[in-house]
Amino acid sequence: MRKKEILVLEDLLGSNKKIAADIRYKLTQRGILTINLMSSPGAGKTTLLERIADYLKPDYKMAVIEGDIETERDAERIRAKGILAWQIITGGACHLEAKMIGKVFPEITPDLDFLFIENVGNLVCPASYDLGENIRCVLLSVPEGDDKPKKYPKAFTTSDCLILTKADLLPIMPFDKERAQKEALEINPKLRVFETSALQDIGIKELVEFFISIRQNFLHKNA
Repeated sequence: MRKKEILVLEDLLGSNKKIAADIRYKLTQRGILTINLMSSPGAGKTTLLERIADYLKPDYKMAVIEGDIETERDAERIRAKGILAWQIITGGACHLEAKMIGKVFPEITPDLDFLFIENVGNLVCPASYDLGENIRCVLLSVPEGDDKPKKYPKAFTTSDCLILTKADLLPIMPFDKERAQKEALEINPKLRVFETSALQDIGIKELVEFFISIRQNFLHKNA
């Protein structure tokens, strides 16, 4: 019985990888940088995207795919910023899958520069599913505690950057940012680390500049 369960899981992930690879190829050919944001619930993904939009809007066009178990609240917040947003309601599933992104794909306009995917709030399941992104970022908020990298390693080992959020709370919360960064880098030395506060606009410019540089690099490679 256990062997059958493993084979089914491998088949599901294999199918997901094929769909994701196709999505990534098509979006990259259009010059669209796709960024998958993962975090626990309440880490500040939507608020971070609102602040990122303020920096990108003058010169770049972005859109957002929102993943939630229920409601369109996050998509409505993004649309209120004048940003195109699609809401995927999973109806109980704890993560997005590439086939879900594929259903939205026909509506993605070729004039986009950046496509952000805000995954369902969860540090476990989303780490196993490629969504066709070019970059995967894991968010860790100060109120969550500094022990998450070793407790949920796959979310960190499969990511390209670690975004520490709500850094304005560091003076009043028992969060050891050196410990969090050290443990994250021990399990993934290639992580780029950004310390941010969307509320106080700390570190957002540097993060946006990083995204822009990644997009410029892959545009150059595909020229």
